[in-house]
This record gives sequence, C-alpha cells and structure tokens, in this order.
Amino acid sequence: MSLDVDLMVVQPTSVFSKNITHNLGKMANAVILSDGNTLYQILWRPEECGYVLARDISELLDEGFNILLAEPETYRKYNPENGWGNYEGLVDFVYKYRNACWDNPEAELRVSR
Repeated sequence: MSLDVDLMVVQPTSVFSKNITHNLGKMANAVILSDGNTLYQILWRPEECGYVLARDISELLDEGFNILLAEPETYRKYNPENGWGNYEGLVDFVYKYRNACWDNPEAELRVSR
C-alpha cells in the first residue's frame, strides 16, 4: 500500500499571440458583421459583446475576413495617413487570428488595449 499525493495547478498557456496597431481601428469599425457588431468590436472589445472563447468569434472573424477581401478599395481608403498599419496588415491579422480560433476553439479570449 502507498499514498500518492499531487498538487496540481492549471497554468494559462498562450496558444496565439499577435499585435496590431490601433490605427486600423477605423478600418475595422467600417466592417459591419451579421451579428450587428463591427470587426472592431470583435477584435478590440469581444468581452463587451459577450464573447469569451475563441469559438465565439471564429465565424465572425471569417465573415470579417471575407468582407475585407471582397471590397479592398472600400477599406484601403482607411489606411492611416501616418503609415502605421494598412489594409493588408489588417487582412493578415484577421486571417491568422481566425485560423488560431479555429485551431483552439476552447481558448479563452484575452485582449489588452
């Protein structure tokens, strides 16, 4: 007979980390999604929309990605004048974030503004 004792702690582990300039906020805000929110709200303020997990926003990110791709000139006009960020950068960011959400649907969303 023996006694086994374990003390276990679950540590949060980042499965995706990416940064994007807030200069692209106006561009993201111009993308209106089917849930009534904008891409800006989903990217910068998901908790205010009630979204907590990656699975909550993955389809919305896919929708936003497709909207951006369908009308590039509509969104390029929001390219920041100071050159910090551009349409292509937002498209790339949303694409990679969407894929990470699909790969990790149970991941908790953590956004730092």
